[in-house]
Amino acid sequence: MTASESNPPVKLPNEPWITPAIVAEHGLSPEEYQRVLAIMGRDPTMVELGIFSAMWSEHCSYKSSKVWLKKLPTTAPWVICGPGENAGVIDIGDGQAAIFKMESHNHPSFIEPYQGAATGVGGIMRDVFTMGARPIANVNALRFGDPAHPKTRHLVEGVVAGIAGYGNCMGVPTVAGETNFHRAYNGNILVNAMTVGVVPADRIFYSAAAGLGNAVVYVGSKTGRDGIHGATMSSTEFNEDSESKRPTVQVGDPFVEKLVLEACLELMATDAIVAIQDMGAAGLTSSSFEMADKGELGVEIELDKVPMREPGMNPYELMLSESQERMLMVLKPGREEMARKVFEKWELDFAIIGRLTDTRRMVLRWHGDVVASIPIPPVVTQAPVYERPWRETPLPAPLAADAVPPPADYRTALLKMTGSPDLSSKEWIWRQYDHLIMGNTAIRPGGDAAVIRVPDGGGKALAITSDCTPRYCAAHPETGGRQAVAEAWRNLTATGALPLACTDNMNFGNPQKPEVMGQFAGCIVGMAAACAALDFPIVSGNVSLYNETEGRAILPTPVIGGVGLRPDVNGCVDIGLREAGLTLLLVGDTAGHLGQSIFLRDIHGREEGPPPPVDLAVERRAGDFVRGQIRAGRIAACHDLSDGGLLVALAEMAMSGGVGGSIAIPADTGCAAHAFLFGEDQARYLLATNAPEAVTAAARSAGVPVRPLGQSGGDTLTVEGLLTISVADLRRTHAAWMPNYMAGKA
Repeated sequence: MTASESNPPVKLPNEPWITPAIVAEHGLSPEEYQRVLAIMGRDPTMVELGIFSAMWSEHCSYKSSKVWLKKLPTTAPWVICGPGENAGVIDIGDGQAAIFKMESHNHPSFIEPYQGAATGVGGIMRDVFTMGARPIANVNALRFGDPAHPKTRHLVEGVVAGIAGYGNCMGVPTVAGETNFHRAYNGNILVNAMTVGVVPADRIFYSAAAGLGNAVVYVGSKTGRDGIHGATMSSTEFNEDSESKRPTVQVGDPFVEKLVLEACLELMATDAIVAIQDMGAAGLTSSSFEMADKGELGVEIELDKVPMREPGMNPYELMLSESQERMLMVLKPGREEMARKVFEKWELDFAIIGRLTDTRRMVLRWHGDVVASIPIPPVVTQAPVYERPWRETPLPAPLAADAVPPPADYRTALLKMTGSPDLSSKEWIWRQYDHLIMGNTAIRPGGDAAVIRVPDGGGKALAITSDCTPRYCAAHPETGGRQAVAEAWRNLTATGALPLACTDNMNFGNPQKPEVMGQFAGCIVGMAAACAALDFPIVSGNVSLYNETEGRAILPTPVIGGVGLRPDVNGCVDIGLREAGLTLLLVGDTAGHLGQSIFLRDIHGREEGPPPPVDLAVERRAGDFVRGQIRAGRIAACHDLSDGGLLVALAEMAMSGGVGGSIAIPADTGCAAHAFLFGEDQARYLLATNAPEAVTAAARSAGVPVRPLGQSGGDTLTVEGLLTISVADLRRTHAAWMPNYMAGKA
């Protein structure tokens, strides 16, 4: 037994005695604290209490979600690494792998929108390049409150500026995403950031420490007091005192992160690194614990050797700071000086702060004195895991056939929908992002999915998207979970890419409320079914709970970030109608489902009814057919049908490509005209083709319903007998809302 195990750590000057109030301030329940005492065999020091608080926070331990996350499919022949590492890894051929993940920075972005969003982007990029990949694309999924709410405009402005400021300075294009508004997010916005990187498949780096006696090395920026208790703050709901949590928001520097990226990749080209982990949530605490636990080793850290940005810092602050742009490494013996030279060349801090041991303990020293000594395995194996009570959300009764009347005027209705906060152009946002840097963006933001050429990939490309329809998830979580996965799969398919895998960001309210836990459980069940049916495993992800303010929860929002592979970037298609004389074909059956539709909400002011059903076998059949026709070169444009239904999709295709079109509603649809045009039935695509006979014949063979609707051409959009509108008028209205709103004119 070592001295550090047999003797309790020293108590630091001015360190308070642990009281129930201090335990509660650290987010631990009385029962959880009793578990701490059982593990330690004594009262913990403040440093040790802070470590347990961080490691057992909802953000780091997944204690309310772990039992449900195990139900998600995570494997496939092309999956190299699933959940459990910094990011997921999939094989994309030619000796290359794609590494990607999505993370939330919801609470920090509400408190301090610029830094919250910026550090969210920085953190997710570190998750990717810590595994050896150079980031090639960023994606974001944003949810804001009611546009009329007094804070919404300020939050939009700050979040978008933060994403742009960090991503642009890093030189990584932001190529896709989604932005929605709903009053449920008034007190708790969502900022979900995703990064995709590419790496040689034989040069992937993992976080498990190895090598008794090997050096533990700190690199990057100095440690300051920003972000202390960030993980704990992200594991509680908001109240009227939320602004006081501003000090828990990290401060980022993208120029330093760019240096960290280049230095890490340079060192990764050598054989120096045994293991590497970024310092994200809970900073040095989580990174050191995760590396040691995965390697089944112990670690001793001399905290006074940690590079510090501020005077007078103490061990508690050093272990819990979430200062940005920092990494922890284990190096091979004899490689320390070579590594030091690399980081000093990039003007970054480099410090050997510890060594690996065989004790399976985390021992922290401060100027020679032991200030913490914690057994590592039980912190992980005995972490609280809760099977929270949950209550299922029943499927709402179907709307009666005549419950949703047609619009008084179809032209007015279409303009109102395409110019609404949710469906209007988000160009004001993505123009602030450098979406073309690196020169590999083949399909830009604004369509179903972005497409990025793979560097040194022999012409192949990755399609990337993020998707979720929270109003569906609120109405019936299981159906909403299915639909989120299915829509991401459809959006990748609509470019001609084969969907390979996805990452998730599970944004929900307080899991201690049975109805919220039921939403989480229902979404997981639906997602799992869709992932299995579509061969679309989840390889990484994030859970963000307690997204509530004064007891009011957000809509359940399980965002799906999808990645697909296209063998030849030149064969990709987007949504734009760019030539006349193409036949417009509707793939899939239309029942005219208007429950929870944009039409029902924006035209009639109602949010009711069930979401559209999702038949996964039909989804698979339709998507495989569409992808096959794109790869056969028969499709000039393709758009999946989702928010707003057929007519909105057609309008978006016309606005994107600048060419109009004319359609007629078939006589045998079995539903009213407005339901056919605005219904949000799933598993549908709108195709533009110059080979309609070949496509129709292939559809017959595949057992996929296809209907001819009309032709592209002209400068107007026409539905025979119902409306004619110029594409220019559509574009003008579609483009106006966001800039007008941000200028205070809407």
